[in-house]
Amino acid sequence: MIFMPEVLTILILNVIFTFFALIAFVLSVKIYRNWDLTSTCQNQYKLEKQSFLTATIIKYIFAIKLPLFIFFIFTLDKISHVLSGAMCAAGVVDATEYGSYLLILKLINLYLFAYWLALHNVDIKEENQPYTKLKFAVFIVAFFFLMTEIVLEGLMFGAIDIDKMLSCCGTLYSTTSTSYLSNIFLLKTSLLLSIFYGNFLFIIISYFVKKRYLFAISNFLFIVVSILAIIAFFGTYIYELPTHHCPFCFLQKEYHYVGYLLYIFLFIGTFYGLKVGFIEVTKKEKEQNFTISMFFTTLFVFVLTLYPIVYFIKNGVWL
Repeated sequence: MIFMPEVLTILILNVIFTFFALIAFVLSVKIYRNWDLTSTCQNQYKLEKQSFLTATIIKYIFAIKLPLFIFFIFTLDKISHVLSGAMCAAGVVDATEYGSYLLILKLINLYLFAYWLALHNVDIKEENQPYTKLKFAVFIVAFFFLMTEIVLEGLMFGAIDIDKMLSCCGTLYSTTSTSYLSNIFLLKTSLLLSIFYGNFLFIIISYFVKKRYLFAISNFLFIVVSILAIIAFFGTYIYELPTHHCPFCFLQKEYHYVGYLLYIFLFIGTFYGLKVGFIEVTKKEKEQNFTISMFFTTLFVFVLTLYPIVYFIKNGVWL
């Protein structure tokens, strides 16, 4: 076990989350099974009060979990300084068999938690609370994801061996790696960039024709395509090294923490894009969601594109 202040903070928060999430889970099941806004019985009145309490608990759990994801990545990066061989968070993730699964689960939860918060904000604005049963059903599912994440997090931190020699990101993200990620390096750069910018063009077209489901689907695909494009192509221009493909190193001070900015842009852009397709709102709010998504996704693409262009201007060659 790595006994660092950051790790202990995460583990203590997880204990607190578990306690309150269990309360919210029990109440959510009760509300989901018995909720009937048309009823005037005493039980419905009691459920309405409990729904307010439960939603408040869930809201604060999720509101804390969202920025805590950034803190988790920061913690992994800090742990890498005390582990032999690990140069950044990538080495820590690969240090145990739980790391990769935990990171993927955290990303899924990040979007799931944000979806619940968005659903809740829409629900409380409507007098007839149309999404009450849905939002508590979403939390019932999210509860199991949250508990799995907490268990995996404890197992990962507990399994880290500070005396074990780990692989650096240069080994993990390379053409010689035996992991499934190494397959992306087999793609031609022209094909990879065509997929990336083609996906972005599809988002733009969906935005102008206001096809909400196409917009949501294209944003979902853009999450995966963008991460692969960063690893295989854009990352090398951020590091200015043709062999450096790590999706974590540019979170460090040496690269002005630009990774946090890029991932935040990607998350906000794609989340609001997904929100357009999954939550029914007023025409004005829908237009706002379209605009916010398009703005941040464009900003993300612009910043990424700027790196190879600036490199070419400075050096006169491509990597």
